[in-house]
Amino acid sequence: MSLLPNIAVIQQKLREYKFDGWLFYNFRGCNQFATKILAMPSGKLSSRRYFYFIPASGVPQKLVHNIEQFDLDHLSGEKTIYSQWTTLHAGLKKILSGSKTICMEYSPNNDIPYLSKVDAGTVEFIRTFGTQIVSSGDIVQYFEARWDDEQYHDAQDSANILLGTIDIAFNFIGESLRNGNRVTEYNVQQVIMNEFKRNNLITYAPANCSVNGNGANPHYDPNESDSTEIRKGDYILIDWWAKKNKPGAVYADFTWVGYAGTDIPKKYQEVFDIVKGSRDAAVEYLKKEFSAGRKVRGCDVDNVTRKFIEDRGFGKYFIHRTGHNIGEEVHGNGAHIDNFETMDVREIIPETCFSIEPGIYLPGEFGIRLEIDVYITKNKEVILLGDKYQKEIVKINC
Repeated sequence: MSLLPNIAVIQQKLREYKFDGWLFYNFRGCNQFATKILAMPSGKLSSRRYFYFIPASGVPQKLVHNIEQFDLDHLSGEKTIYSQWTTLHAGLKKILSGSKTICMEYSPNNDIPYLSKVDAGTVEFIRTFGTQIVSSGDIVQYFEARWDDEQYHDAQDSANILLGTIDIAFNFIGESLRNGNRVTEYNVQQVIMNEFKRNNLITYAPANCSVNGNGANPHYDPNESDSTEIRKGDYILIDWWAKKNKPGAVYADFTWVGYAGTDIPKKYQEVFDIVKGSRDAAVEYLKKEFSAGRKVRGCDVDNVTRKFIEDRGFGKYFIHRTGHNIGEEVHGNGAHIDNFETMDVREIIPETCFSIEPGIYLPGEFGIRLEIDVYITKNKEVILLGDKYQKEIVKINC
C-alpha cells in the first residue's frame, strides 16, 4: 500500500469544504502533519522551508530551496525553486495566485494548540496576497487521525488484553493484603507493565496506580523511590494504556477505580455514581446525535459531561477536558473532547477514536476517573473498545 498522499481524495475533500486549496508548510520538522501526510522521508536533513500547495482542482505546486530542491520529488506537481528571500516571496505569490481561501495548520486564537503549527509571521505574510487562511482542523483529520481496519482490530485486541490486566492488578492487591504482604503503587504498576511485556504490548510511559489523595492528582506518577503503600480501606485509581508492538499500531487507554474492602464508603459511592453518569451521558449523546445525522464537535461532548457533573455540585472538581483523540500516540491529533482547556470546535469524524474520561478530584481524599475509548465507525455507529467497561466500584477482598 502506497504511503503517498492521494491527491484526488484530498482535492475532493477540499471541494466539500469549499476551500481553494491546502498549503502545507514545514521548517525543520515543525509541522508533523505535513511530515506525515506528505510522507516525508525520515532521518533526512532538512534545514530550509518548503511549501506544497494542493489546489481544489488542478496540479499541485512545490516550492523548495535550491540546496534541497529534490526533497519533494516523491510528490506529484510542478516545482518552483527559490534561493533568496525575494524569490521565496515571489514563489509563494505565484503558487497561490487566484486562491482566495486556503487552509493551513493554523488555529484562530490558538484555541487548539495541537493543530497550530504555522507561525504567525508566515500567516501574516500569506495574508498580504489577499488570501484568507482558515484552519485545516477538520480536513486534516481525514488524512491523519482515521484508523484503517487493521488498526481498529488491533486496538480491540489490545483493549481486551488491557481489560484482563486490570483484573490481574486488583487481584494482586487483594492477595497481597490478605497474605499480609506489603504492596505499593509501584508494585501494582510493575505487575501491569509485566503483563504488557508478556503480551507484546508497548507504551510511551508506565501505567499509573494512585492511592487515596494521590488519585486527586490526575497525572500523579509513582516510581520505585516515591510510592505510597496500599492498605485496607484505601481508594485506588489505575490508569493504563498500551498498543501492539508493531508499526502503525494504535493505543487503547482506560481508567478504573477500586476500593480495598467490601463495605464502600457512602461518599466514594456517591462520587462514583456521578462520574459514571457523566460518562454514560456522553455516550448516549453521541449515539443520539450521530443516529440523527447531526454534526458533533469535540466541545459539544465536553459540554454534556461537564453539565452533568456541575448540576450535581462537583463542577469545580472536574479540572480537565473530557477526553482526547487516540491514534498511534495515546494523545492523538484528531478532535479532542474539550471545551474546557481548549475550545475544540473540530468535528468528530468517522473512523476515529477518542477517550471519554470525566473525573472528580477531591484534594486530600481521592479522585475518581472512569475512562472508556469510543470509536466512530464508517457508518457513524458508536462502538466502545473492549468487551467490558466499569459499571461498579471494584471491591477488593482483603
